Amino acid sequence: MDLQSIGRVLLLIGVGLALLGGVLMLLGRLPFFSNLGNLPGDIRIQGQGFSCFVPIVSMILLSVILTVLLNIVIRLINRP
Repeated sequence: MDLQSIGRVLLLIGVGLALLGGVLMLLGRLPFFSNLGNLPGDIRIQGQGFSCFVPIVSMILLSVILTVLLNIVIRLINRP
């Protein structure tokens, strides 16, 4: 690979990360997404000089939502 193609790849990755950051900032303002991490079932342990956070229920909910959305998109793309 030459330097020009590496530069293009890095530029595309940077633009993609900037777009992803913008989308995440916008999603953080929606009421549903701002409650993620504070759902019942998310484990939060705090001690002196120690904290541990395990968002079990939030990750299960996101997994189900993303699975449904990706299945819909894939079925629309593979439509004959």
